[in-house]
Amino acid sequence: MTKMSVSKFRSNIKEIGNQVAYTGERVLVDNHNKPFFAVISSADLELLQFLEDKIDLQKAKEALKRNKFESWDAIKKELGI
Repeated sequence: MTKMSVSKFRSNIKEIGNQVAYTGERVLVDNHNKPFFAVISSADLELLQFLEDKIDLQKAKEALKRNKFESWDAIKKELGI
């Protein structure tokens, strides 16, 4: 994985985008020497979304086994909507 500063990212965004898209290399962008954001390929994004869906499905199956459910009103109240 390549690491770089925000300023270097800004200066080279097009080249970095091409590098990530065509090689699949990941880029970690730092702000004041702390991880700020990452640039990943669309293939990596699809994999992350697949894994998130799989985790959500597993949690839903576990909730069904425990017979533990929350009402929609309780969820909205918890989220403040």
